[in-house]
Amino acid sequence: MAENILLIILMIPLYGSIIWTYFYPEESLLFGKRWMYKEEPELSNVVIRYTKFTSMIAMIGLPIVVIGFIFDIFILKFTLVVFISVVVIGALKIFTDEEDS
Repeated sequence: MAENILLIILMIPLYGSIIWTYFYPEESLLFGKRWMYKEEPELSNVVIRYTKFTSMIAMIGLPIVVIGFIFDIFILKFTLVVFISVVVIGALKIFTDEEDS
């Protein structure tokens, strides 16, 4: 029981950083790297969309996976397969989008 409580407490900052990445993808991508550039770098729309997509998947999937393993629910463990397929389909949509070409 103590491991579960500790796990949940340690997941709070991780989840907060995922939310920050979703709302401010440019800031999170350049966090700690701005000193390398003389001017403000421009990030492509594909990179921003991909960052928002991965953080959205993490925001949805992380609680489901953690709850599934904490409470030992078999159906929620099966969601790992579903999330992998969603990530692959979303990445294909992002990288094959003709909008930025």
